[in-house]
Amino acid sequence: MDPTIKLILLLIFFSIACASTTEKNFEHCERVVKDWALSSLHQGINNDKHTLKDLLFFLHVPRTGGRSYYHCFLKKLYPSSQECPRSYDKLRFDPSKTKCRLLATHDDYSMMEKLQKERTSVVTIVRNPVDRVLSSYEFSVEVAARFLVHPDLASATKMSKRVRAKTNGVSTLDIWPWKYLVPWMRGDLFTRRDVRRQKGSSEATSDSPYDMEDMLMPLKEFVDDPIAHDLVHNGATFQIAGLTNNSYLAGGHEIRHCVQKHRSLGQHVLHVAKKRLDAMLYVGLTAEHKESATMFANVVGAQVISQLREANFSMDTSADNQSGNISSSHLDSELESNVDQNNSTLDEKATVQDESEATRENMTVAELIEVYEGCISSLLKTQSRRRIASLKRISPANFSKEARRSISDEVLQQIRTLNYLDMELFEHAREIFAMRRVLMGNIDMKDGSEGKFDRLRVFELWKIPSLVVLFILLLVLFVFANARRRVSKVKV
Repeated sequence: MDPTIKLILLLIFFSIACASTTEKNFEHCERVVKDWALSSLHQGINNDKHTLKDLLFFLHVPRTGGRSYYHCFLKKLYPSSQECPRSYDKLRFDPSKTKCRLLATHDDYSMMEKLQKERTSVVTIVRNPVDRVLSSYEFSVEVAARFLVHPDLASATKMSKRVRAKTNGVSTLDIWPWKYLVPWMRGDLFTRRDVRRQKGSSEATSDSPYDMEDMLMPLKEFVDDPIAHDLVHNGATFQIAGLTNNSYLAGGHEIRHCVQKHRSLGQHVLHVAKKRLDAMLYVGLTAEHKESATMFANVVGAQVISQLREANFSMDTSADNQSGNISSSHLDSELESNVDQNNSTLDEKATVQDESEATRENMTVAELIEVYEGCISSLLKTQSRRRIASLKRISPANFSKEARRSISDEVLQQIRTLNYLDMELFEHAREIFAMRRVLMGNIDMKDGSEGKFDRLRVFELWKIPSLVVLFILLLVLFVFANARRRVSKVKV
């Protein structure tokens, strides 16, 4: 047989074999994903989603503004003794025995496998996927840049290990997804710095901080990298579905990889994530900051205060148990102090600590909002100082809202395409927010009466019975009117 014909036949056979393997792989993935989605939906939905249960699980999607909610809302509402040791890096408590009432973590929804679902309320915040991806890139660079004070990568790595060993707290370098993204970005920054030194040049060749390849990884390169595909893109959907690479769910990694490989299967994951958002006590939007904060205070804050009053908890903070609850921001500050050798961290520590242990059980929602506004103002100033201190090491690559305008439409569209699940989930979150805003009424930022939530709950409870009564009354009037008409005809 002619060698050319043999080669053609071999290629045809190989193509058929590959197609058959791909088809079998898709069928396997489809079965795995559908089985998981079906079992997830059959686990039941919280029918009383408006009522705060015994445990509040704050599912913190990275780069959505969750840190401000934690420090300026939750830390003001809950005594430290009621906060579960956070499990950003590992599960630090036994959910079957603990008496804690607040769990704030980057852990995904699979944490619910460890909790008592019927006693747990979930809250989260969702952000526009494009902004969240940009913020993830910027924060990875910001934290990694703190280490550039060291002469080489080896010394920076040793320093980070030494600092983390000195405390029982949790570092950014231990928290998902930063424990993967920051070391990766840190190595890249050192490599590019070494190349600049070899060239004897430190000047950037671009005006856009998102495209200074001599200085740092360009945004386009970050977006296209497999690490970003696994950790950043569609991150909110996978986190709310419980399918991140930090998942407690057996088989979670296989499900995620199947969805990443076969785009059409993502709709099953998206459906589960949407249903879980629907069942949450509260869903905030990063962009709608003022209204989101007001809604949180009235829906969540009012009920926490009510629970504290009913239980008559002691506010003696000297008895608060702080073990295992040291904020990641505390260790970040210590890390920056060691890296930066400056004294600004004293202000940072004061900011993230409770500025005053308010008498929570006597606090009103209006007072909570006032405390929140003061706290977040201080927190934003602190974060701004740290950001400036970090980014000066890669100057002129300084990120800002104005600088984002330099990002090409091509890169922005690529982010939208890659985050197709998050784009749909974000739209669904906006719908939820709009509906709950209507139910809550047009709440003014300064109007924080606890009665608003009570009125909402009463409305929800009596809405159906009221409609039934109205229907019966209309039916009686209709029958009565018909009876009178018939009597009138008989008389005539």
